[in-house]
Amino acid sequence: MTWRRCSGLTVATAAAMADGAARRRLAQAAVGAGLAVGTSAVAGGLGSLAGAAYFARKVLTPDRRRPDDVEVRDVQGAAVVLSATEETVVPGRYGLWLDGGAGHARVGEILDTDPVGEVVTRKLLGVDAGVLAAGPARWNAYFWGAPPDVALGLETRHIAVRAELGHLPAWVVPAHDRGVGDLWAVLVHGRGARREETLRAIRPLRAAGWTSLVPNYRNDPGVVAGPDGRYNLGLSEWRDVEAAVRYAVRHGARKVMIAGWSMGGAITLQFLDRSPMARMVRGVVLDGPVIDWGDVLTHHGRLNHVPGPVLGLSRAMMGRTWGKRLVGVHDVLDVARTDWVSRAEELRHRVLLIHSADDEFVPVGPSRALAHRRPDLVDYEEFTVARHCKEWNVDPDRWERVVTEFATEVSA
Repeated sequence: MTWRRCSGLTVATAAAMADGAARRRLAQAAVGAGLAVGTSAVAGGLGSLAGAAYFARKVLTPDRRRPDDVEVRDVQGAAVVLSATEETVVPGRYGLWLDGGAGHARVGEILDTDPVGEVVTRKLLGVDAGVLAAGPARWNAYFWGAPPDVALGLETRHIAVRAELGHLPAWVVPAHDRGVGDLWAVLVHGRGARREETLRAIRPLRAAGWTSLVPNYRNDPGVVAGPDGRYNLGLSEWRDVEAAVRYAVRHGARKVMIAGWSMGGAITLQFLDRSPMARMVRGVVLDGPVIDWGDVLTHHGRLNHVPGPVLGLSRAMMGRTWGKRLVGVHDVLDVARTDWVSRAEELRHRVLLIHSADDEFVPVGPSRALAHRRPDLVDYEEFTVARHCKEWNVDPDRWERVVTEFATEVSA
């Protein structure tokens, strides 16, 4: 999952994107929003609106570019020397995409770091495809880089789920050699992530007797786009999870579990709230979930030095009819509907909530708050050291143990 810092959120930079008809709409909206009186005020309101629109679009627009972000300095037998980055110096198991994604390698524990912090040496666990050599690569937080049949050696059915907007590719990993059974888990990856993010859950779920269904959803690369081609913070994507659950039920599911990572958690919570198929769900696993998009937007606004009024305006634009054209969404996005701390009393399903105190992307605060407000339903497991959705990477034994225990309990 990538969401790099927005750059140049100044009035001049943001307004530069608002030329022609877009600029006129912004000017009209500045007056309509009560931000401007007089020529200079209109200019200020226009700049604020342009900055707010830019930030909102940055949040909602899928990033199709996946640039290399790490340098392989040397390969030394069972070790690989990498440039030191915020990601490569964290303990755990990770992967490397090679040759623009055509190749893949897996790395493990840190063996050495240089005194000046420029490089880190990690154990090389294997090269799955391509050639590992000095040169650029891309960090892979999922560890695995292929479908379950290739990465895990498990029987995998490559199917398509018929959804609202079209067919969505998906993997089905049967629970055991006898077939799929009647316990099905739908695994929902995060914003800008790939389905491989969810592979870590398949073995522990299988050990508890659950078949795993791993679908794509709208706006994934190579998949049908939504009406606006934007992420909708889970407020429309939940319909694709609903389609996956319907597929599972048609193929024998009697009980369903949903697991969601990051925005996949927000999607899952909207599904539980809005779909009649939620009645089939017996348990939910959330890893580094977005419990409150408002909190996440505030966090990234601070990281990007977005002024508070501009950040508030950005959120308002997402949720107002007058602003949706400027943001580029088909339907208004009511961010308040994604606040599950405020909506905690509406929660109806058992939840295993996993989050790292050191998550740099989705702050842990709302997860802690939800667990505090609903201890009757939420089993909370807080990790440390791990960055966003990397709890398994740092401590796979603990992660798999708590997931297996939870999955076994809710299957009864």
